[in-house]
Amino acid sequence: MLDALRTIEEEFRAAIDEAGADPERVEAVRVRFLGRKSPLTALMKQLGKLSAEERPAAGQAINQLKKSIQQSIEEAVEKAAAGALEQELQDSSVDVTLPPRSPWRGSQHPVHATRRELERIFRDLGYTIETGPEVEDDFHNFQALNLPPEHPARDAQDTFYLEGDRLLRTHTSPVQIRTMESRRPPIRMVCPGRVYRRDHDATHLPMFHQLEALVVDKGISMAHLKGTMDRVWKTFYGEQVKTRLRPAYFPFVEPGAEYDISCQVCGGEGCRVCKQTGWIELGGAGMVHPAVFEAVGIDPDVYSGWAFGLGIDRIAMMRHGIDDLRLLVENDVRFLSQFPT
Repeated sequence: MLDALRTIEEEFRAAIDEAGADPERVEAVRVRFLGRKSPLTALMKQLGKLSAEERPAAGQAINQLKKSIQQSIEEAVEKAAAGALEQELQDSSVDVTLPPRSPWRGSQHPVHATRRELERIFRDLGYTIETGPEVEDDFHNFQALNLPPEHPARDAQDTFYLEGDRLLRTHTSPVQIRTMESRRPPIRMVCPGRVYRRDHDATHLPMFHQLEALVVDKGISMAHLKGTMDRVWKTFYGEQVKTRLRPAYFPFVEPGAEYDISCQVCGGEGCRVCKQTGWIELGGAGMVHPAVFEAVGIDPDVYSGWAFGLGIDRIAMMRHGIDDLRLLVENDVRFLSQFPT
C-alpha cells in the first residue's frame, strides 16, 4: 500500500504541475484525486483487508497524503484565481498615454441658429424681441389685422381651429397687435416664433417659423422700410446683397410690397435656384394699414409705421443649401451634425 501511495503522490504532483493556473484543469485534478472514484478512496476501502497491526499506519499515511493533496489543490485554486484576475486586468486596462476619445458634441439646429442671428442683428439696431401665445383668438389673429370674417384672405391660410373660438396662430402678427395694445409709440420690435397652417410637402410644413418686424413712430415712411431691409440683409449675407420692393396686396398694409434679395447662389446672374431671374423672394412688407392702428387705439393721423415678415426656415434653407424643408423637423443626427456650433 505504501508503494501505491507513493505512485499516487507522484502522479498527483505531475498532474497539478501540468494544470498550472488553468481553473478548469485544476478542478479536473481535484476530481481525479479526491473524488468518489479517486485512487485514495479505493485504498481507504482496502484498509479492512489489512491486519490490525498494519491498519493504523496505512490509514495515517492515506490521510496525510489526502491532506497534502487538498492543500496543494487549494494553493493551485488561489493561484488560478489570481492568474484569471491578472488576465482580466490586462484585458481591461487603459493606456493612459493614449489620447482620449473625443466626446460627441451637439450643435445648434440651423433654424435656431438663423433665428438667433437675426435677433442679434435687430437688437444691434435697437429693436426689442417680443413673444406671444401660439394659441390665439380670432380678433388678434384676423380681425385686428383688417381681416374680417368674410375676408377672402382667410381662405388662403387654412387655419387650425380649436374649441372655444380659439385657433393656432397662422402668423406672428398677433404679437404685433398685442404689443401695440400694451405700449404706446415709438415701437421698434421683432417677433420670432412658431406658426401653424394646414400644409405639408417638400416646401411647406404644418408648423414653421416666422419673424416679423414692426416700427411705429411719427414720420415713418417706405424709405425707412427699404433702408432697414438693406441694412439687415447686408449684415446677414454680406455687403454684396441687393434688395428690391415690388407692389403687392396684403390686407394689413397699405401700400404693400413683396421684397426680394439678389440670389446668393449665382450672385444675381441667374440660375436654377432663382429661376434665372437673379432674385429670391423673401416675404411681404408695407406701411401699416390705418385700420390696424384704429383696432389697437393708435391714431393713424399722428403715427405711421411699417412691417415686414419672413420665413426663418426658408432663410436657413437658403443659407445652407437645404432642398427639402422636411429635413428640418426629422431630427436626424446625421443631418444636424453638419451644422456645428
